[in-house]
Amino acid sequence: MSPEATEPVRAVSLWDVFTERVRPERNSRDIGEDLAAFVVFAPPEVDPTSRRRSLSPHWSALSRAAHGPGRHGAEPWTMIGAMRIGLQIPNFTLGVPDDQLFEAVAQLAVTAEDSGFESLWVMDHFYQLPALGGPTQPMLESYTLLGGLAARTSRIRLGTMVTGVTYRNPALLAKIVTTLDVISAGRAMLGIGAAWYDVEHEGLGVEFPPVKERMDRLEEAVQICRSMFRDEVATFAGKYYSVHEARNLPRPVQPGGPPILIGGGGEKRTLRLVARYADFCNITGSPATIAHKVKVLHEHCEAVGRDPASITVSVLSTLVITDSAEETKLTWELLHGAAGEDAEGFTVGQEDEIVSRVEELAAAGVQYAIFNMPTSGVDAVHRAGGLLAGR
Repeated sequence: MSPEATEPVRAVSLWDVFTERVRPERNSRDIGEDLAAFVVFAPPEVDPTSRRRSLSPHWSALSRAAHGPGRHGAEPWTMIGAMRIGLQIPNFTLGVPDDQLFEAVAQLAVTAEDSGFESLWVMDHFYQLPALGGPTQPMLESYTLLGGLAARTSRIRLGTMVTGVTYRNPALLAKIVTTLDVISAGRAMLGIGAAWYDVEHEGLGVEFPPVKERMDRLEEAVQICRSMFRDEVATFAGKYYSVHEARNLPRPVQPGGPPILIGGGGEKRTLRLVARYADFCNITGSPATIAHKVKVLHEHCEAVGRDPASITVSVLSTLVITDSAEETKLTWELLHGAAGEDAEGFTVGQEDEIVSRVEELAAAGVQYAIFNMPTSGVDAVHRAGGLLAGR
């Protein structure tokens, strides 16, 4: 999408494309760009102004897809070998009044847990992303939501995919995530990244520094969070953040505190930060791209003297389960025509093809697959859990 393109486009779903009901002025490339915009997130190394366009696809076909996370408990949930599975809920336009919205989201979370997903993730944004309708669509604050979901679930792990470092003071963030860990009896995870969505920063008056500064802030923030999770008192003096004998009571339930996941695949800074500070990385792309990123991560681990086996490699992908070879072909043609190589980050196909794709991800070095299906309902979540987490 070109940075200068600012005119909103008509809402359109994949099903419109499949049944050729799209108006002539909307070609398949336009529609595909709308779809690709959701999964091809702008990493910290990319200028986010290219994501300003207001888009509103409803993607009814995506609601026929299914994800699969697993659960937290004594018996780990597995799928396809040792792969672990998570579900991200990115969309809160669920067709219910605002006073019923939380109940609808909670139903998705409970279904994910009951279907075998190990983890549940929500985005940490204040405005909805462009490809899901932009600022005119609902977006729940992530940690308030996760606290509510913690009270409704018992085993599924909970986190953000991912917290923007610019949105909260890191000591406050550590306190928030610790509180989530207490409410959930030890199921919290801290997903964090350098932030990219400039529109919501501007709208809410949140400072949006240049990329280098955001990366520097990210490095300081993860050190503060780790110290507050592990130490009786935390003291840290950085360029942007500092704490002095900070206490974090009650302590996290998990020994050592909630695991830290750093999102992004930047090879110079992001993966280096993962090697130094994180328990998980989260990257996107085709199996070949992911295999390359894993190789780079291992090189960073060697440079800092860390065992790469101590880091869990996770991937985020949009999942589209189709019901016929024709539907699969049309979906791939749409995505490749619009996004080119970026479309390789999608997981698309009939059920046996989805399983094969996940096996390819595992062969590339992925240990944890997190899927989103932006407009999926409880039946789709249940279907995906049965396919992936229940194997």
